[in-house]
Amino acid sequence: MKVGFIGLGVMGQPMALRLARAGTPLVVWNRTAARTAPLRSAGAEVAADPAEVFARADVVILMLADDVATDSVLGRATPAFTARVAGRVLVHMGTTSPDHSRGLAAEVRAAGGRYVEAPVSGSRVPAENGQLVAMLAGDDTAVDLVRPLLAPLCRETFLCGPAPNALLMKLSVNLFLITLVTGLSEAYHFAEQHGLDRRLFLDVLDAGPMASGVSRMKAPKLHARDFEVQAAAQDVLKNNRLIAEAARKTGIASPLLDVCHALFEETVTLGYGDEDMVAVLRAIESRTADGVRG
Repeated sequence: MKVGFIGLGVMGQPMALRLARAGTPLVVWNRTAARTAPLRSAGAEVAADPAEVFARADVVILMLADDVATDSVLGRATPAFTARVAGRVLVHMGTTSPDHSRGLAAEVRAAGGRYVEAPVSGSRVPAENGQLVAMLAGDDTAVDLVRPLLAPLCRETFLCGPAPNALLMKLSVNLFLITLVTGLSEAYHFAEQHGLDRRLFLDVLDAGPMASGVSRMKAPKLHARDFEVQAAAQDVLKNNRLIAEAARKTGIASPLLDVCHALFEETVTLGYGDEDMVAVLRAIESRTADGVRG
């Protein structure tokens, strides 16, 4: 069974590389062709366009930035859509709105294909190390087919029922992640502004009950002012918007998320959208500076 993989960004490239190195017969495509070079070296075939991926694969994994990119690759609302998805399993691993996924699932089924949501929890480093956590939703037979294919990528996979439950689960997890990293960044800034030994602060944090895999990954980045991307601030803002939209539609209060939303908007506006999500520290620092100037 040949697997197609479309979308070789910050997350997609290391994920596809793990599949290729695990021996999965893989055909890939990416809008920026240069990002396919490591995949070719790892034994994957490189397609000329998305249509070729669908023509040559039984299962096609999409790891794309948003609903617009996803719909474009699929040729949605064009005659190409049915030709691409009919008889294939489409695995949607990107993060889009639950409503978008619900509609896409119905259209894939109507066109004779099968659909699986498979968003993941984790950033670039877990993707490189095969330590992602996947949430799966869709028809049972399709999920059963896809689950073992994801083994090289994931340390655990969870069955969430019908679509869009996997995306709703991902958004729930991301709400916690966003507030957690924002809180860590603010605490670090508070300690620094009071003249505390920043290394000592991180050691105390790491020894206590608040320590976590996230704090152990992000705290050293704050200390080193290392803003190299693991999860980009602009992507976090996109996720924040999706969560807020889902909350508003169902009348759910999200006070902490709303504060984080404003801070990540400021981070992106300040020009740091391409940096790691710990760049939210820059927005917090900017507010402090504005307060001092005021």
